[in-house]
Amino acid sequence: MPSANTQRDQVVAAMESVALVLDEDSPLPESAADVEDLAQRLRGHISRLGAVVPPGAASLRGAQQLASVGVPEGYMPSRVHLVKLAEVTQELVATVQAQGGAPAKATRRSWCWRRPRINGVRGSIVAVAFAFLVLAALVVRAGP
Repeated sequence: MPSANTQRDQVVAAMESVALVLDEDSPLPESAADVEDLAQRLRGHISRLGAVVPPGAASLRGAQQLASVGVPEGYMPSRVHLVKLAEVTQELVATVQAQGGAPAKATRRSWCWRRPRINGVRGSIVAVAFAFLVLAALVVRAGP
């Protein structure tokens, strides 16, 4: 049986990985490699948390079944599979917390740089381009 500190560390690490997928501020992974990396990470958490959860727990069986399936091909199916993995990992964390009193929320690392969402970047580029267009029109109108 893992110690309480080890169990707490596993729960915090799992919640950080779940947050990468389920948080509103987290962008969807852009490449298939990113999806595979996150899926592998979540599978590892499911495996480690499975040692702490009671063997007959329904959440454990479902999580292990989902973790044993590979990431499907295609943009949407792979992202849906990733979200499902994150949700079952979150259920396992809740089960561990219910039995052992591990912390309820993972701490966010404030020093991490977040990649801006692609639509935010595109919007910024359009706004700057529009500003230059307006500026150019004003300069042409003012003329010599």
